[in-house]
Amino acid sequence: MTISAPEAAFYAGALLILFLTPGPVWVGLLARAMSGGFAAAWPLSLGVVVGDVLWSLLAVLGMAWVVDQFSMAMVVMKGVASITFLVMGLLVLRSAGVWVGGNGRLTRPGFAAGFLAGLAVILANPKAILFYMGMLPGFFDLSVLTPADVAAIAAMSAVVPLVGNLIIAGFVSQVRALLTSGRSVRRMNIASGCLLIGVGLAIPVF
Repeated sequence: MTISAPEAAFYAGALLILFLTPGPVWVGLLARAMSGGFAAAWPLSLGVVVGDVLWSLLAVLGMAWVVDQFSMAMVVMKGVASITFLVMGLLVLRSAGVWVGGNGRLTRPGFAAGFLAGLAVILANPKAILFYMGMLPGFFDLSVLTPADVAAIAAMSAVVPLVGNLIIAGFVSQVRALLTSGRSVRRMNIASGCLLIGVGLAIPVF
């Protein structure tokens, strides 16, 4: 493997920060957990995992070709990743008190419905698309990645969000109370926005 421990930790930390920023996946989890409990929410988490792995693999394999063709691509990608994190952080801070609304179409019962809802949510999630296609290449030197590196990136992309999503599903009553409090939403978004900006400032250093 060519990925160093600090690089892996930095990427996993960025995934965690991205997960902590409320968005469509949170909406789906809350909607299903509130309507059918943990049993209704965990299939959605599995669907999200499949989408996360697909996005990470597409980003690594697709962007690796770009890096191979253009010598300055890695420098540009690091710049794009840094700027995108900064912009996302500022946007989160700007809308710190905004409630992430629900979607009744996500509450259809059944394992297949939950799994497909999770897959659809992550594949259409602008935050995930920006992160994997626009920012993931800024964390690693794609020109030297080995199959083991790609597998490690895909595993991190799956495990970090999955653990977080299952925790949310398991403690949905506490999460619901948190997200229905305007003050708590504001505090959470301010913290997430500051962390995103911090990652954006740190990317050029790595």
